[in-house]
Amino acid sequence: MPAWAARDCEVALGHGWPPATENYGNAVESLLVDDDAPALMLTRLPARGTEDAVMLVPGAGGNWTLQYVTARKRVLNWTGSGAAMQRELQVEQTPKREMVEIPAGLAEHLVDAWRQTLAVAVPAGRDAPFSEDDTWLLVIDGQRVSGAVPGCGAAGFMAEQAELLIKAADTRESRLDKRWGKLERSLDRMAKARAADGGAPER
Repeated sequence: MPAWAARDCEVALGHGWPPATENYGNAVESLLVDDDAPALMLTRLPARGTEDAVMLVPGAGGNWTLQYVTARKRVLNWTGSGAAMQRELQVEQTPKREMVEIPAGLAEHLVDAWRQTLAVAVPAGRDAPFSEDDTWLLVIDGQRVSGAVPGCGAAGFMAEQAELLIKAADTRESRLDKRWGKLERSLDRMAKARAADGGAPER
């Protein structure tokens, strides 16, 4: 049985901002999001390395765009030492942006699947926890859920799907169908895991 199907699964995600993260997170999101209005945005704040975000953006005429955006240098930077150490947010930079069209039905399926999965995994009233490790900032239709990278239950598939989206954003058009097929199969497995977690079956 895979780790994400374990019965004793507790996902370290909650509503809102994790403690001591809002200023940093806002700076990263403002840098990466550009002028678009994503239906889904996952921003990753790593313990080390550069911050990034993956987004699904609905456009005119029913078209959807998948975007993967990476800071060129780490936004969170510490200067000085000892009592003189200070935090600075390096937002005077132009991030690297990759994008590709994603089938509308698949994009809508993923947004709906993540929304349903989080509704099961993250009870109402649970605040976002602080994480010493990598932190996720998720915004779906304006609702924010944050915390540690999920590693079990239906939510565990979100990390797998995020990586599939990131790879697809840098894939040649001739190979995209294979990427989309892998994503669909992962969403099917997520739906089965969500039903096992006590959520609604896939529509």
